[in-house]
Amino acid sequence: MQYKDYYKIMGVDKSSTGKEIKSAYRKLARKYHPDVNKATDAENRFKEIGEAYEVLKNKDKRKAYDELGSQWQAGDSFTPPPDWEQYYQQAGHQQGHPGGNYSGFENVSGEDFSDLFSSIFGQAGRTGNGSTRGFQQSRANPRGEDVHAKVEIDVEDAYRGSERMFSFSLAQQNAQGQLVKEQKTLNVKIPKGVKEGQHIRLAKQGGSGYGTGAKGDLFLEIAFRPHKIYQVLGKDVTIKLPLSPWEAALGCKVEVPTPNGSLSMNIAANSKSGQKLRLKAKGIPAKMAGDLFVVIDIVNPPVHTEKQKQAYRQLSEAFEFQPRSYFEESANA
Repeated sequence: MQYKDYYKIMGVDKSSTGKEIKSAYRKLARKYHPDVNKATDAENRFKEIGEAYEVLKNKDKRKAYDELGSQWQAGDSFTPPPDWEQYYQQAGHQQGHPGGNYSGFENVSGEDFSDLFSSIFGQAGRTGNGSTRGFQQSRANPRGEDVHAKVEIDVEDAYRGSERMFSFSLAQQNAQGQLVKEQKTLNVKIPKGVKEGQHIRLAKQGGSGYGTGAKGDLFLEIAFRPHKIYQVLGKDVTIKLPLSPWEAALGCKVEVPTPNGSLSMNIAANSKSGQKLRLKAKGIPAKMAGDLFVVIDIVNPPVHTEKQKQAYRQLSEAFEFQPRSYFEESANA
């Protein structure tokens, strides 16, 4: 039975750390990538490197490999160590196998040793005829990395939906196998009802895969730009409504701007500053739409002329109003 020394393939020692093994894999993968290296054995070397890295990067798989491999000597037949099952069970659980008990282990004399490890360390790569060709292809052509970025939109975009041009830098592999920054610009469709913190997935707009590997995805996290009059919390939107003292005292009808157009609103007499009025389902639209809260903010007009001063004196005389009367009430309580 053929034995493959994964450490030798990777050019590392058995004592190498996970970080060192990962670094070695990256260098070798770039060197022997079939798109870059045109040597006749480049593709086989690339697959072999991927196979070795798949085992050595995982501590449980690596431990099982070390134990199994230590029993083999050149020219001898391979026999598993007595406690191989506990290591296989750990590796099997990592891959989702329910029991990790590989009953066919003792009948593998006709198989390649690397096929044996493929069956132990991951069944996903096996084809219907028991070979590891699917496993090797998937490892030789890994999928590109997913990219995460944040995109800022206006509150109004969440009410009506929109399209936005979005530019970002993405690390891509060039023809020489080197990672280079590439500037990309996409026209992103912002769906109606989107919320802050929500992610929009753009399929196959992420990092490039190796060889025929598929591209990764781009995930855009939605954030709202600061707005002069609106505040957003979840699906609810809040707006301050400035009123003059006489509008608040006498009541009035006002036009309230919302992200989806103006609304006519009746303000009751004797309204107080800080009072919150709720407009149901006028917040961010959704299956369960948010609410729009209108907070009354009474604004006193500034005094600049003698005529304006006289008007305030007349108000003072017209009302027996003590705004700090609650001080005395609190003291006498």
